[in-house]
Amino acid sequence: MNKLSDRLNRLSASATLAMSQKSQELKAQGVDVINMSVGEPDFNTPDAIKEAAIKAVNENYSRYSPVPGYPVLRNAIVEKLKKENGLEYTAAQISVSNGAKQSVCNAIMALVNPGDEVIVPAPYWVSYPEMVKLADGTPVTIYAGIEQNFKITAEQLEAAITPKTKMLILCSPSNPTGSVYSKEELKALADVLAKYPNVYIIADEIYEHINYIGKHESIAQFENVRERVIIVNGVSKAYAMTGWRIGFIAAAEWIVKGCNKLQGQYTSGPCSVSQIASVEAYVGSQEPVAEMQKAFQRRRDLIVKLAKEIPGLEVNVPEGAFYLFPKCSSFYGKSYNGQTINNSDDLAMYLLTEAHVATVGGTSFGAPDCFRMSYATSDENIIEAISRIKEALAKLN
Repeated sequence: MNKLSDRLNRLSASATLAMSQKSQELKAQGVDVINMSVGEPDFNTPDAIKEAAIKAVNENYSRYSPVPGYPVLRNAIVEKLKKENGLEYTAAQISVSNGAKQSVCNAIMALVNPGDEVIVPAPYWVSYPEMVKLADGTPVTIYAGIEQNFKITAEQLEAAITPKTKMLILCSPSNPTGSVYSKEELKALADVLAKYPNVYIIADEIYEHINYIGKHESIAQFENVRERVIIVNGVSKAYAMTGWRIGFIAAAEWIVKGCNKLQGQYTSGPCSVSQIASVEAYVGSQEPVAEMQKAFQRRRDLIVKLAKEIPGLEVNVPEGAFYLFPKCSSFYGKSYNGQTINNSDDLAMYLLTEAHVATVGGTSFGAPDCFRMSYATSDENIIEAISRIKEALAKLN
């Protein structure tokens, strides 16, 4: 008998984590699975950051940290935003959380009331609409297909805004598509939002440094919306620090205070040692970030080239992050060995069982005609995985 709360029963389980678990189970049975389901850099955390953490342990950073994070880290983030993004914030406008995921959730929970609408461009990261539901809000999706490089237009945004709209969640570079909004595209969106002073913008910029087209552009640069933008970022992707769980928001002080009040009641301040390590990430050498970005760009070029050689897949060129999001609907209705492909989730399951490659179907990303592959893995794995996928897809008829 299901006695869980209605709130919890409304939520869907994370598809990316579920697929990762299935691939782990197959691996445990001795199957050689190539896991392309998880969005996690395959590099190790840079040595200088690890050394800063060891030093923090030895210096007894073992007590509760302030709810918004240590001042030294918040000041380092202020400097980062100024130097890299040309944005002026104070330490009081920064709140550090247990990962950027919590930062997004804090902002939603702090601002969204029951019945408020939150615009979520699709394809979206699986957790956005679920977090909105958790806050008793209503996710409203705007779909942008592969033909528009998975990016919404100002016209689409304008058409989706209603008197109930409270927020837009914008992720650039994007998970799951790798799409990056240009300065011109962001300005067009900002100009629409400027007309609606009650609409807030969460700018999820966690993939900021994994960008293949030059300088990262933030919607917070536009004065006409600046006060309503909540920047979310963190150390996980740029510095290969996913397990350290440090993210932050930069926003108007009243929003930050609200997030701190919320965080103070359900997690308190983030891990003390991770925070000191993150200070080193921001103030230390950025050389490792540039090295990783180079490797990701090489892999992007490799996976795009190989995936384009697979008949039936429609592939665009992602400009950031480390995902490829091919359109695969040409395989729907086909079958092999008793497995029929009705949707992208079926296709992902088929690729896992037949090709032993873990990917994620697009349904939970709001894009049922596509599937996601993470290329945060070695060149050898990419070559082998795409070869297996090509072979498996060729069997379908």
